[in-house]
Amino acid sequence: YHLIFIVKIKIIMKVCILGSGLTSLTLAKTLVNQGIYVDIFLSKSNSDKDKTRTIGISKTNIDFFNKYILNIEKLLWDINKIEIYSENFKNEKILNFQNSNDKLFSILKNFELFDYLYSKLIKDKLCTFKKDSITNSLLKKNYDLFINCDFSNSITKKFFQRQIKKNYNSFALTSTIKHKKVKNKTALQIFTSKGPLAFLPISKNETSVVYSIRGEQQTDLNYFIKKYNKFYEITKFGQVKSFYLKSSNLRSYYHKNVLAFGDLLHKLHPLAGQGFNMTIRDIREILNLIKLRKNNGLALDSSVCEDFEKNLRHKNIIFSSGIDFIYEFFNLESKMKNQILSRSVKFLGKNKLVNNFFTNIADNGLII
Repeated sequence: YHLIFIVKIKIIMKVCILGSGLTSLTLAKTLVNQGIYVDIFLSKSNSDKDKTRTIGISKTNIDFFNKYILNIEKLLWDINKIEIYSENFKNEKILNFQNSNDKLFSILKNFELFDYLYSKLIKDKLCTFKKDSITNSLLKKNYDLFINCDFSNSITKKFFQRQIKKNYNSFALTSTIKHKKVKNKTALQIFTSKGPLAFLPISKNETSVVYSIRGEQQTDLNYFIKKYNKFYEITKFGQVKSFYLKSSNLRSYYHKNVLAFGDLLHKLHPLAGQGFNMTIRDIREILNLIKLRKNNGLALDSSVCEDFEKNLRHKNIIFSSGIDFIYEFFNLESKMKNQILSRSVKFLGKNKLVNNFFTNIADNGLII
């Protein structure tokens, strides 16, 4: 008799994530859930602890987040309607997206999601936070993949500087207002003469405000809130923060087994709230590539980076260009100081097929 032994070799996978922002923690939690060892090298600074900033996440991305990353239902405030106004159109509504039976997307606070992810990762045996400096010598260490989410390290400066950039000559002002209780399930976007102003509900008596304002940096956000607000009885204005606005797309996504990720790959104008949604779609893609290799007993290597770029770069550039087009469309209207474009948008928005088309792209991204 011959005894046949089948030995299944378990491949240990180890990934190094450069940077410790919200994208890094989200990606790290996705990977440790797959049994992959992750070392996170801390960033010098972290804007995700800013308590004035919020994130909008589409319904499809929330479902993915809850299933494959972490259940975040307790952090979410659901939105079932979006209304868009134009100052050129006498502040009348020009577009309306809604789903009376279900949410369109949900809002949550950046710092709350950051803290929740960190609280889970710090206890996970597969995850380690490192305080070592991020330098080129790090690439000599024994990791299957390096995923770079950090703008300021020497690896970024050496390998990831070729970008398609756009300067909007604008600043985003962010804050939170408190007001008397309302149902607060409708997100509002007003295209003003100075730029888009968004009211993003986060509870019955609290709403996040983001104003992307052209020209020199200003901090008097409260003045503009008072000017354009006709929706809330405000009881308190919050702290105001600001950051410079630009968009960028990397020309090359990787160098050997080092993959750029998150805002380093693609940075968008915030008017459509799609930046983090694009990142979640990128995480979905890298998860699929890693699972494919795990299921076939293959190690992680530079082919992951190559396939990731091949599958997503064209989609990301087209999607980014679409967001930029929306911004320039309404920017042109404010310069023209007439209602022709708003009237056209209002007319198209009444078409159910057109309305559903744009709602689906905002939820799922490009499917091509």
